Amino acid sequence: MKRIYVTGGNGFLGKAVVRALASHAGVAQVVSMDLRPIAPAARLAKVIYLEGDVRDAPFADHFSTHAIDTVVHLAAVIPSGRQNPKLEYEIDVMGSQRVLDACIQAKVEKIVVASSGAAYGYHPDNPAWLSEDAPVRGNDEFPYSRHKRLLEEMLARARSTHPELKQVVLRVCTILGEEVRNPITDLFDQPKILAIKGSSSPFVMIWVDDVVNCMVRAASTELAGIFNVAGDGAISMREIAAMLGKPVREVPAWLVMARLWLDQRRGRGGGPATVNFLRYRPVLSNARLKSEFGYVPALSSRAAFAKFIALRYGISTQ
Repeated sequence: MKRIYVTGGNGFLGKAVVRALASHAGVAQVVSMDLRPIAPAARLAKVIYLEGDVRDAPFADHFSTHAIDTVVHLAAVIPSGRQNPKLEYEIDVMGSQRVLDACIQAKVEKIVVASSGAAYGYHPDNPAWLSEDAPVRGNDEFPYSRHKRLLEEMLARARSTHPELKQVVLRVCTILGEEVRNPITDLFDQPKILAIKGSSSPFVMIWVDDVVNCMVRAASTELAGIFNVAGDGAISMREIAAMLGKPVREVPAWLVMARLWLDQRRGRGGGPATVNFLRYRPVLSNARLKSEFGYVPALSSRAAFAKFIALRYGISTQ
């Protein structure tokens, strides 16, 4: 019977993971920690709720007090278009280091970490399909991508120095769900869908329920390793536009870069290099997820997007 601690337990993904773990027959206790309080009416049996910040929470004491054997680390800053690189670094990198150090100090058996396909980076020489053996390079110009790379480097060092702490690292692609709102879903709200001329900008997507199932499987079994979490296949911006019934606004990369440069001069956005976010998207292979992790996503990338636009916009693609 597992005793599991979840950081970021009151976030969009965290709430679903905590709920699923609390209903799992092999889990005796769940401890959910988040900076945001949870309403009494929303609290679940078998769950202890703690308020805390990953930057200063006494994790080692928490793990020891509640006899935690498994930690699911979800606390992170989700990209919103309003960047605060210093705060994001403190939470995504330094906060993660504190969680990892506490796991080692308290002799936790396993840590499950939500990483991202962004850890691979947005590079023109990325292979068509990225396997888990591809280098984790990130991009310094994208704080989220850079921080995921630093997180993965930290975890790699811990695997070498503390092999007794099992790790499951899940590199998750674009998550879709009825409540998801972020800079990626904002692209789909526009009257015309932006596409970079000469680039298909393929997206791999996964429905939130599949991500939750992977998190629960990682936490409740003896599995360890690094796994891409993505639905089958990928869809281009032009296919996305067709499914939405919207025209494509195809723009040369240099023109987008010029606009982003002007935005940066006005104190908005990350500058012209961020055009690579659309131009060179990492496309994740889920072969290892299916063959070694033992999980087959219920929805493909295309099916996940179809479900998203049906729930968000009332658009049927059947």
